Amino acid sequence: MPDRVLAIPGRGVVPADTPVLRADDLGVLRGDGLFETVHVRGGRPWLLDEHLDRMSRSAARLGIPLPPAADLTALAEQACTGWGADEGALRLVCTRGAEHGDGTPTLYATLNPVGEASRRARRDGIRVLTASLGLAAAARSQAPWLLGGVKSLSYAVNMASLRWATESGADDVLWVSGDGYLLEAPTASLVWLDGDTLCTVPAEATGILPGTTARWLCEHAEKLGWQAEERMARPADLFLADAAWLASSVRGLAEIRTLDGTDLPPSEHTARIQDLLGFGVPAAAEEPAAAPTAVASPAVAPPVEAATDDEGPTDVP
Repeated sequence: MPDRVLAIPGRGVVPADTPVLRADDLGVLRGDGLFETVHVRGGRPWLLDEHLDRMSRSAARLGIPLPPAADLTALAEQACTGWGADEGALRLVCTRGAEHGDGTPTLYATLNPVGEASRRARRDGIRVLTASLGLAAAARSQAPWLLGGVKSLSYAVNMASLRWATESGADDVLWVSGDGYLLEAPTASLVWLDGDTLCTVPAEATGILPGTTARWLCEHAEKLGWQAEERMARPADLFLADAAWLASSVRGLAEIRTLDGTDLPPSEHTARIQDLLGFGVPAAAEEPAAAPTAVASPAVAPPVEAATDDEGPTDVP
């Protein structure tokens, strides 16, 4: 059973260390491209059509000619052939191609095991710090050149945010607009429960990436006895919520256990949502980890530049 897979259009699965990119590929030089990351379960990509729809929208915004959905589906299925692990992270990548080429995009797919960090986050929850994007909540929706809602390869800011979180003793970041509204995480979408209402941040109004996992969850919230609603909210609202989570394609659902150093009570609903999503968490072989230690929040979170994604080049989410 392979532990890494690489598939290329017209060639199928090739050795995982096969060179794919030219030195002048614009995806490398300028982050000029797009991607989708899909959870693989039972050897099949989950919500593939939804991811391909979002990929098509991103490609249209970037002006990159994406192959037909049928070709992308075939590439994804080739990559998954023979994958025997219980789950995996399938990534479809399309760049604008070589700077000095003929304009043909570069396309490939990779498949890798899901990392232990993602499994641990599902089981134990995560410590989250807020950080400002420095932009008003409505700024990206009114400025198409900021590429709000596009899953671009330009992920330097996303990764810098996560490194800052790690250096500060946390696991993840929740971006906040310059006018104080909750937005998204570098590689995940925010969802929270208020009574019997499952809430998400409105993507169109804020320019965040519309998360496929969060959307599927909201569309099936009635199975848990809830209704779903898009809301604008501020960080303080999460302390009044019944529970809050970050949702992403590969990590699945991770419960926010501390926010800016303040503990949030564990939720009885987390396991139910994970089961609905198909991310049921098996009991750990060792003693269950203790609840995450509270993280001291910096006096002022360093401002972060505008980013282009939510459910990141993930896992990375």
